[in-house]
Amino acid sequence: MSITVAVRRTEDLSAAERSRISDLCNAANDTDAFHDLFVVHIPSGGRHFLGFDDDGVLTSHAVVTTRWVRPGGSRPQRTAFVDAVATDPARQHAGLATEVMRRLGREIDDFELGCLQTDLRGFYERVGWEPWRGPLVGRRDGALVPTPEQQGVMVLRLPATPPLDPDGPLSIEWQPHRFWE
Repeated sequence: MSITVAVRRTEDLSAAERSRISDLCNAANDTDAFHDLFVVHIPSGGRHFLGFDDDGVLTSHAVVTTRWVRPGGSRPQRTAFVDAVATDPARQHAGLATEVMRRLGREIDDFELGCLQTDLRGFYERVGWEPWRGPLVGRRDGALVPTPEQQGVMVLRLPATPPLDPDGPLSIEWQPHRFWE
């Protein structure tokens, strides 16, 4: 099965496209939580990687938004935070999400770092992501907020990524409704 990957800004997606993306994410994750994807989490500012099959049907999706992550005691780094990775359940395990994530990895070189949170560590390791092993914290209103229950954070080193210690602390700024997930 082949796939064509298109890249679109949130602002350029029609209402019908946004609906198809939300439906795909809900189906792939067996939830209805993505119906508010474009209202609460990504009303603007996202870069969507859309995988289409040969018939032009949306089969896979991932989106990148700008977040600020601070590895160790370094300065905050402009980070491509990946969300809403989804593939049509009937077409999973056919390499579609792999192609979307490979394209995403090639096209976020305008960021200093890639970051995501997942339960599917093996999949992301196969496309170049590495687990963050050190402690994870959030930053909100100038204060550090421990997030000891957080699991599955991974990073992708990019051309502008400074030296990293994946065993050191990693913090992320508060975004409405969440730190990591």
